[in-house]
Amino acid sequence: VQLQASGGGLVQPGGSLRLSCSTSTNIFHNTLMGWYRQTPGKQRELVAILTSGGLPTYGTSVKGRFTISKGNAEIVINTVHLQMTNLKPEDTAVYFCHVGLVDNGQYRVVWGQGTQVTVSS
Repeated sequence: VQLQASGGGLVQPGGSLRLSCSTSTNIFHNTLMGWYRQTPGKQRELVAILTSGGLPTYGTSVKGRFTISKGNAEIVINTVHLQMTNLKPEDTAVYFCHVGLVDNGQYRVVWGQGTQVTVSS
């Protein structure tokens, strides 16, 4: 298993959840990690990504509500956390963790299996 995600589940609107993801890929090859999400019939949507140097990028719909962080010091990354606050029903989706890495001079992306987040009263 190269990516292991945890923390999904059911939460009421306005509540919070924390997702975590760890990768077993070579930490020195990893350049970024993050999350996308997808609902049936829609394209996968950016949630948040974080570079190994700690630079975040957020999707428009989650800015100000979600925070991505890494569980690593220095300029490496193999664990990320996504703190989600003020959750809305439209945040309901399958959340996919991914890692971008450079291996033998080529950039590739490895995806996790996805974890369900449901926001409902």
